[in-house]
Amino acid sequence: MSATNATQTASSAAKPQFNRKNPLVAQLKKARVLTGEGSEKDTRHFEISLMGSGLEYEPGDSLALFPQNCPELVTDVLEALGFTGGETVTNPDGAEVPLRQALTESYSITQPDKKLLAAIAEKAGAKNLETLLLPERKEQLQDYLWGREVIDFLLAHPEAKFEPQEFVGFLKKLVVRLYSIASSLKACPDEVHLTVATVTFHSYGRDRKGVCSTFLAQRVDESTPLPCFISPGKGFRLPAPEEDTPIIMCGPGTGIAPFRAFLQERKVTNAKGDAWLFFGEQHEKSDFFYRDEFEAWLADGTLTKLDTAFSRDQDHKIYVQHRIAENGAEFWQWLERGAIFYVCGDAQRMAGDVDQALHDLISQHGGKTEEEAADYVNQMKKDKRYRRDVY
Repeated sequence: MSATNATQTASSAAKPQFNRKNPLVAQLKKARVLTGEGSEKDTRHFEISLMGSGLEYEPGDSLALFPQNCPELVTDVLEALGFTGGETVTNPDGAEVPLRQALTESYSITQPDKKLLAAIAEKAGAKNLETLLLPERKEQLQDYLWGREVIDFLLAHPEAKFEPQEFVGFLKKLVVRLYSIASSLKACPDEVHLTVATVTFHSYGRDRKGVCSTFLAQRVDESTPLPCFISPGKGFRLPAPEEDTPIIMCGPGTGIAPFRAFLQERKVTNAKGDAWLFFGEQHEKSDFFYRDEFEAWLADGTLTKLDTAFSRDQDHKIYVQHRIAENGAEFWQWLERGAIFYVCGDAQRMAGDVDQALHDLISQHGGKTEEEAADYVNQMKKDKRYRRDVY
């Protein structure tokens, strides 16, 4: 081995390797609400300190966070089961811990596992629940479970009794949550930023909380340990700054996060290629996240073009796919120049609608049949010019 290779190997080995089994324990540095007065949402910006950790990331990566369950929900589950929380159980890592700790840190107590439902149905003699668990009732079960959590089934069937270890054995492990990173390490040394919508809703007589979003918004401060690690987004990368490849970014709502990181990176590296951003939310007045930053990037050329869609600011709803269609001719010109198209955000509806708008504009402005447009999009995917980070 040459001296140079030996030095590189030693340097690589010296870098801390943070992962699921060995997370970095970071801390919150700053948090602020992004949504303004009158907004129907609660979207927040979080800045997490990486000071002294050596942790590195690239724009397009995600931060994996280990959340904790809501303490009130944990208490409700314990009371429904008749437990104190002090009972000893074995957690998924094989350690003996108090039941309350296990339910707070290690197990999912929101969406119930079929194994738990089957156990409740058997113990309680709940024939209706048994019927819903039949393989041919899969869709009906999904509809029935929407808006319901473990606590609902425990309260509905108090005759279903469990031993503490038996109960946790029917629970899924509490998994990490991934959030697209909203910052560039070059622009924000020793920090990682997130853009998170706080999920809360009411169903079947109970207030429901998104596990990680409400953990961050309601129960984390500068003293709270935040175990985390980087999940690489290798398929969601910027072209090299010296390249003149144009980029088109579509990020409504919290899907804006990676594109804030992209633009910070482009600013620091003086990237050459043109950049076009589509952003959408409900109201311009209350939901235009990072507006000052985007306008500054427009002014200095970091961002070439910005199109917004605020769905509730007019009688008919306007979404990002409508703005893409309105700009179809220019969008097609950018594609023909080799532009990379990035999409981040809601997979359930937005991503499909944007995909359809892409096919339509290629057909209309490229003079192609539907089949030819589909071939064009497929070739974009093969060439890694159509990249999606949807959830």
